Amino acid sequence: MLNAAILLVATVVLVVSAATISVEVEIAEAIVVLAIGFAAILGVNWLALRAVFAPLERLGGLMRRIDLRHPGARLDAAGTEDVRELVDVFNDMLERLERERQGSARLALAAQEGERRRIAQELHDEIGQELTGILLRLETLAREAPDWLVDDVRRAQEVTRGAIDRISTVVRQLRPEALDDLGLRNALLALAHRVEDEAQVAVEAAVDDVDGLGPERELVVYRVAQESLTNVIRHASASSVTLTLHRNGTRAILRVADDGAGLAPGSEERHGIAGMRERAMLVGGELDVANGAAGGAVVELKVPLG
Repeated sequence: MLNAAILLVATVVLVVSAATISVEVEIAEAIVVLAIGFAAILGVNWLALRAVFAPLERLGGLMRRIDLRHPGARLDAAGTEDVRELVDVFNDMLERLERERQGSARLALAAQEGERRRIAQELHDEIGQELTGILLRLETLAREAPDWLVDDVRRAQEVTRGAIDRISTVVRQLRPEALDDLGLRNALLALAHRVEDEAQVAVEAAVDDVDGLGPERELVVYRVAQESLTNVIRHASASSVTLTLHRNGTRAILRVADDGAGLAPGSEERHGIAGMRERAMLVGGELDVANGAAGGAVVELKVPLG
């Protein structure tokens, strides 16, 4: 149809124009006419096909850039009816994949939290109680043991106390009881104080009461704060950290900033950052991790309320 329209237009132009062709067509004239017609057909076809396939080029670029960890990318439907239908199908597929991925990831993290809770309960109720019993027995032995054995018993007591303390730390990391008992604000403050005491890093905490998060979002906020502070202790070589939580419109914003070495190139997907992004995605949140303007690293989590 397009080529026929081009030939029809060319014929009309020849009829109404002042151009003349000899009755006995010379070879040069024929070559010129054919060349002009062929060039016109190629040019118009190129422009038409470019307009038709431009949405497909954009679709291909989007398919190469798409990352389900950053949902919401869609392509505007434009072009012919067939191209628009293809773009609509692709957008529907993206939405379905994001929904299914979110659902499966939510189930996986729920199972992970359940397993954390179970292990924490067993450590606390079984191993912790057994170690406490051993500690009490060693105390009795220390009083009854001969002098030459007392020092060894005392050393065994110290080792047992250390094991109990380490188990208590692991239990707190596995399941934040303060979050269940005291709420998000007090749990974050307790986390900041514990990091300050155990790691000798100054933690300045400014945490507001933020209503409307719900248990699932509160757990995400706590886990991101916990993982961020852990990264500061292990990798940042920082002397101070600032932890803030406040409400901004319809979102809660958690921010953890340190004065350490900052993020090395390629480290964004290490140190548990991928897991934090996954958690943020599950509750419709956004996680930004970058180097601060004055040095150090900044982790910022934005979570919708309600």
